[in-house]
Amino acid sequence: MIEKKAVGEAAAEYVKDDMVVGLGTGSTVYYTIQKVGEYVKEGMNIRAIPTSEETKKLALDLNIPLVTFAEVNHLDVVIDGADEVDCHFALTKGGGGALLREKLIADATDLFIVVADSSKMVEKLGKFPLPVEVTPFSWERTARQIEELGSIATRRLNGTEPYISDNGNYILDCSFEIIEDPEGLSQKLNRIPGVVENGLFVNMAKIVFTVEDGKVVKKMK
Repeated sequence: MIEKKAVGEAAAEYVKDDMVVGLGTGSTVYYTIQKVGEYVKEGMNIRAIPTSEETKKLALDLNIPLVTFAEVNHLDVVIDGADEVDCHFALTKGGGGALLREKLIADATDLFIVVADSSKMVEKLGKFPLPVEVTPFSWERTARQIEELGSIATRRLNGTEPYISDNGNYILDCSFEIIEDPEGLSQKLNRIPGVVENGLFVNMAKIVFTVEDGKVVKKMK
């Protein structure tokens, strides 16, 4: 079984007619979006907001109607992936560089669903470096302040050039090893001038689709 495809398609069942849907970014939610595209082709009436330019292109290719927050204020459901999911449903996100838009969109719903293959499920966050989006101006100083919290902060590259997010910012990949208090760390990071947003999603996910013993399981908080 291809785990990403299995969990991605399973979560798509939460998308219903007349919903406004948040579409995530990444290799697992890709299968969710493909399934939603099939629903639209079969006649389902939905509108969607994508979390990245990459997802926007995919949605347009599948003829999924898109809207913006100028037109809507609340999303019926948001489905997205994660780089890590701990036992309390705290997430590390941003490996694909879309963490700011992902958090804005996840905050706009009461039903945030995460799709994650079994390799993403962990007891504690930290093995995957935490992405932090920062302003290009003074990024070096911002990185030093983040490192004072106990990490090694590395500016993400695209080849030999700095990686630029869809919002025109840099991404710092911050190695903390073990994150004992995701909520507290998130608050500390966002108090640092120059930090736009961090990739810790705490108390946001309501449902996680993953794989255990070769079967798709739905975990609810």
